[in-house]
Amino acid sequence: MIKRIALLTSGGDAPGMNATIRAVVRTAIYYNLEVFGIKKGYTGLINGEFLEMNLGSVADIIHRGGTILQTDRCQEFYTPEGRARAMSSMEKLGIEGLITIGGDGTLHGAVELNKLGMPTIGIPGTIDNDIPGTDRTIGFDTVVNTVLDAINKIRDTATSHERIFIIEVMGRKSGAIALAAGLAGGAESILIPEIPLNLAEIVENVKRGKSRGKRHSIIILAEGVAHSMEITKQIGELTGLETRLSILGYIQRGGTPSAQDRILASRMGAMAVKMLMNGESNKMVASLADEVTGRDLEQVLGQTRTINFKDYELAGVLSI
Repeated sequence: MIKRIALLTSGGDAPGMNATIRAVVRTAIYYNLEVFGIKKGYTGLINGEFLEMNLGSVADIIHRGGTILQTDRCQEFYTPEGRARAMSSMEKLGIEGLITIGGDGTLHGAVELNKLGMPTIGIPGTIDNDIPGTDRTIGFDTVVNTVLDAINKIRDTATSHERIFIIEVMGRKSGAIALAAGLAGGAESILIPEIPLNLAEIVENVKRGKSRGKRHSIIILAEGVAHSMEITKQIGELTGLETRLSILGYIQRGGTPSAQDRILASRMGAMAVKMLMNGESNKMVASLADEVTGRDLEQVLGQTRTINFKDYELAGVLSI
């Protein structure tokens, strides 16, 4: 039986990370484990920035965005020397298992530490929902609702001024946020990296709506498609209509996590502790068909996550 574990958050922050930390800490204490938080992700792990956690450490954080453990993107961890220092830090403190919370880079880090002998469990916490092997990642539901709220507000202005509005959302190379928010928000067009850009189709959608008396057009653009300013200019020129760009940026990352993200975080955090207690390692906690389970981490990271193309087709049908 392991007696002492640690956890960290790394990479981009996501709403629900604090709820995950809370679940890990309280589950560990419930089962009489010692648990240490690591400040600033893999950077803190290398530098030995450990903080012993207790019940009070995670009080009143389930509703807070960001991460109380802070986060970082650590270039030193990419080197063998950096990973060796990280292992040495854990060995000095007697850490017997590590839980990492974050996106693709964070999960790859867990694999590397497992190769060096540290039992690791990864929890997918990223707003992009771009991790294979799980239906949802922590933070995705909240960011979609944040974007949806912005769409609702921008539509009011777009209608008042009879404008086209292009709304750029996050997602790196994934169109998951754009697709979900665009479908829920009734966007006329959704531009995502997984589908080749077709300006002629976008212009046709706008003109069709204009011909039937529609006073606005909302176009959702995933940041990985192309330069948003250039697309805005081209669409304005091709339609002859006033076109404006709204880049939502980092307001998408922060804010109170949704109920769905808090529940998902609670389930995944508790499951990660139980997996370590059961002697499992090099695994990722996944949510599949509303159940949490363990997946082989290296197998998951060897796959590619794709969008739901049926939802994309549906959005096109409903935008006529």
